Amino acid sequence: MAVWDRKISCCFTLLLAGALGQSVNYPDPVCGVKGSTVTLPCSFTPLESVADDIGKPLIKVVRVVWCKGPNICGTDAQSVYDSQSQNNDPRYRYLRDKKGECTLQISDLQEKDDATYRFRVETNKLRASFTPPVGVRVTIVDGVQMKIRSSRDDGEFKRGEAVTLNCSAESCTIHQLEVTWFRDGHALSETGPALHLSYLTAEDSGNYTCGLKRNIRTLSVPYSLHVEADEAEAAEEEGTKASDPLLAVRLLIFTLHTVLIIIVTAIIIKRTCVRKKANVTVQPPDAVEELRRPEERGRAV
Repeated sequence: MAVWDRKISCCFTLLLAGALGQSVNYPDPVCGVKGSTVTLPCSFTPLESVADDIGKPLIKVVRVVWCKGPNICGTDAQSVYDSQSQNNDPRYRYLRDKKGECTLQISDLQEKDDATYRFRVETNKLRASFTPPVGVRVTIVDGVQMKIRSSRDDGEFKRGEAVTLNCSAESCTIHQLEVTWFRDGHALSETGPALHLSYLTAEDSGNYTCGLKRNIRTLSVPYSLHVEADEAEAAEEEGTKASDPLLAVRLLIFTLHTVLIIIVTAIIIKRTCVRKKANVTVQPPDAVEELRRPEERGRAV
């Protein structure tokens, strides 16, 4: 009788858990640019992992799978992530656990990633495993040009103000991008879709562009940003411009003076060497006289 009661209790528990419902919450359809990264937020509600009379769990999640394609995650479906596999494509990252969160991240998007994705939960009870018929649609676009948006279209700012430049695609809304920012053709260190510039100065002026880090064809049209200099900066800039010609003249004079010193020094050294050489080769008068005396003595004899 006790065994029969236990079976009834187990069946009742399974029916009660099923009545509570199994579900997966997917995001709205996602649009991604080729070469970028998208994240698919996901959560699921498994059957309650209740225990029987002796404390043994009845239902336990043992495997989670993300698959893509027109079919529900069955044996013939193409899986992109499998918690029991060691050969998952590193472009697909499972960011959560087996307890209710199932977020999937896809990096370096490719054309073959354009598909419908579904999440499957497998438990130690076959009847408690499930895959919802619906999924999340991911659309991949290529060749789009990024666009920079800001609070001011004219790009005119005053010193000390702040501005945020947003890099986005015109054809679809993308929330996560790995971008490269440029100012006057020079790459900046920021890599996010938003570039925040606080307390602007004249040095921040320039033409800004952005593009996907893995797809240079998406480079945006330049956004011209001009920061009006205050009176002190303007005066300093004018002083610098005025001093530039004078600085050039001074540099020229200094160069000519240095060259002249080198030439004069070389001439002096050369003359000194010539004099020393002449003093060594010419015989002194006393030495010449001593050479002549033996010759005259010979003639006298």
